[in-house]
Amino acid sequence: METSQREDQQRAAARRRKELLEAADRVVLRDGPGASMNAIAAEAGITKPILYRHFGDKGGLYRALAVRHTDGLLAGLRAALDAPANRRDRVERTLDTYLAAIEARPQVYRFLMHPGEDSGQPESEQGFDAGRQSAPLLRRMGEELAQVIAERVDLGTGGEELARVWGHGIVGMMHAAGDWWLRERPCPRETLVRHLADLLWGRLAAAGDRTDGPGF
Repeated sequence: METSQREDQQRAAARRRKELLEAADRVVLRDGPGASMNAIAAEAGITKPILYRHFGDKGGLYRALAVRHTDGLLAGLRAALDAPANRRDRVERTLDTYLAAIEARPQVYRFLMHPGEDSGQPESEQGFDAGRQSAPLLRRMGEELAQVIAERVDLGTGGEELARVWGHGIVGMMHAAGDWWLRERPCPRETLVRHLADLLWGRLAAAGDRTDGPGF
């Protein structure tokens, strides 16, 4: 009986946490980096101390939202990499998946990558360290992409190390180029995708597929 009651409480807590994250998403979509704990609590119909009880502080809420959005983005990137197409097309689809995601929800992107931009944050939230928070998100994406490359491309001796270098390098390129493109919009998205794919299309084009993996 106690076990069942504990499981019910855990399910209720998980459901409530999901509801709070959905409320936070709505505020972030509206306010971007300026989203405050006060606004999120108001959107959820609770007081700020209750919000703190679930996430600790704005950093805790940021990390929960980052996991939520990164999970979805990584699923999309993996689907693009595994699509039935030639390698060049899959590279372009993967780049486009990332750029399309940040284009579709620029306020979410800015909240995750530039959470310290807004100078009007409440004093209690001004210590929020944007770089320290966003770095783990980029590292996770780099490791995930490295794993995909290692599984699909025959890089020979030292391939695991090279896959990690490529994974983090590609993520860094996508992040930097996408950040610049989202701010300035110097060209259509498909043009940026093509130019970035051209930049990558060196040794990757020449490498063979792994015979013991799904191929790339």
